[in-house]
Amino acid sequence: MTNTGLPARRAALGILSGVLRQRRPLDLQLESLKELESRDAGFARALASQTLRHMGVLDAVLRTFMQKPLQPHKAGQASEILLLGACELLILKVAPHAAVDAANQLAAKDNKAVHFKPLINAVLRRLSRDGKRAMGGLDAPRLCTPDWLWTRWAAQYGEETTRAIAKAHMQQAPIDIVLNSSGAPAPESDSLFGPVRRLSTDGRVEDLSGFVEGGWWVQDAAASLPVLLLGDVAGKKVIDLCAAPGGKTMQLAARGAKVTAVEIDAGRAARIRENLTRTKLDAEILEADAQDLDIKAPLVLIDAPCTATGTIRRHPDLPWIKGAADVTVQASAAYEILESGARLVEPGGTLVFAVCSLEREEGEEQIATFLANHPDFSRIPVAADDVFGHREWITPDGDLRTLPCHLADKGGMDGFYAARLKRL
Repeated sequence: MTNTGLPARRAALGILSGVLRQRRPLDLQLESLKELESRDAGFARALASQTLRHMGVLDAVLRTFMQKPLQPHKAGQASEILLLGACELLILKVAPHAAVDAANQLAAKDNKAVHFKPLINAVLRRLSRDGKRAMGGLDAPRLCTPDWLWTRWAAQYGEETTRAIAKAHMQQAPIDIVLNSSGAPAPESDSLFGPVRRLSTDGRVEDLSGFVEGGWWVQDAAASLPVLLLGDVAGKKVIDLCAAPGGKTMQLAARGAKVTAVEIDAGRAARIRENLTRTKLDAEILEADAQDLDIKAPLVLIDAPCTATGTIRRHPDLPWIKGAADVTVQASAAYEILESGARLVEPGGTLVFAVCSLEREEGEEQIATFLANHPDFSRIPVAADDVFGHREWITPDGDLRTLPCHLADKGGMDGFYAARLKRL
C-alpha cells in the first residue's frame, strides 16, 4: 500500500468536514491547497467539490448499504470518509482498490473513525460492485437539493423548472470570459453573445492566451447582463456599488463610462485595482460605505450582497452551509444598500439593482417593496433587444431573471435577477 494521493485526500477530508460541521465556505478553504503539489491540489479540489455537488445522492446510496447512519460524536470523520470514497467510486471513477485503500488509511488516522474501519471497508467494497446500480434508481437532482431550497423554488418556479435548476447544479459550471475589446487576444472559446465567450480549453486561467496582456476577464454570462441594462454608458458617469471583484466595473470602463467603483472592503478594493491594472482600464475606486456617500450620478448600478443561490454550480457548498434564515438576513442588508444607492441617482437617472440569487425575497420582493415606498421611481421594463433576444430571461413584470437551466444546450448560466428603475 502506498501513500499516492493521500495528501490530497486528507486535504479534501478537512475541507468537507469544514463545510459540513463548521459551515466554512469552500472557497476560503481551497486556499489551503496552495501547500500541495499542483496535481494533488487539483485532485483535492475536484474530490471535495464533486462530493458536495453530489452529496445528497451519495449519502442516500451509502445508506442503502448500511443498517443505520453513523453518529459523528462516536464515529469521528467516518461519515465524511465514506462520502469521499463514494464520490471517488461513483463520480470520479477512481480504481476501486485505490479508493478503498485510501479511505482505510484516512480512517486509521482518526482516533474515532479507526474503530469503524471494518464498516468503511465493507461498505465501499460493496459500493464498488453494486453502487452504480443502486444510484441509478435514486432521484439524484431532488436528493442533492436540500428541502429548504426545493420547496422555495417549487413555489416560485414550479416543479418542472425546479428540477431543471437542480439538474443544472449537478454539472460543473463552464468558465465564461468577457473580451476587453473586439480585437483583444483570447484563448480558444465559443461566442455566447456580445463580447461574452465560453472557454473551450482547459488550464489555469492565468496561463491562457491574452490573460496577462489584459485581453479579457472571467465573468459568468449572466453576471455580464445587468451592465447592459444601463444602455449606452460612453462618456457618462456611473456609480458601481458593491463593486468587487470588479467584473462590472471593467465592463463599464471598457464601454467608455466614467466609473466610480465603491467597495467597503479594503482587500476586495485592492482586487479591483489589480484587475483594472491588468486590463489597462480606468476607474475611480472609493473604499467607502454606500450609506456615507455624498455623490450623485445619472447612472447607478448595485450588485447587492445576497445568498448567491444562483451560483451553486460554482459553489456546491452553498446549499449545505446556508438556510432560509440567511435569505432574510441578506435581503434586509441588501435593501439598505438599495435605499442608499437610490439617493445617489440624479433626477431623470437610471438605477439597476441586481443579485445573483434565485430567491424572490432578494430580488422581486425587494423591488416591489422599494417601488411601493418610492413613488419617485418607476420600472423601465427590460426589452428583448436588451438581452440579445432571449425573452425567456424576462419576467412578466419586465425584470431580468436568468436561471441555471437557461442556455442548457451550451452548459447553463448563473441565476441572476436585475431590475431597471428610473428616477422621476
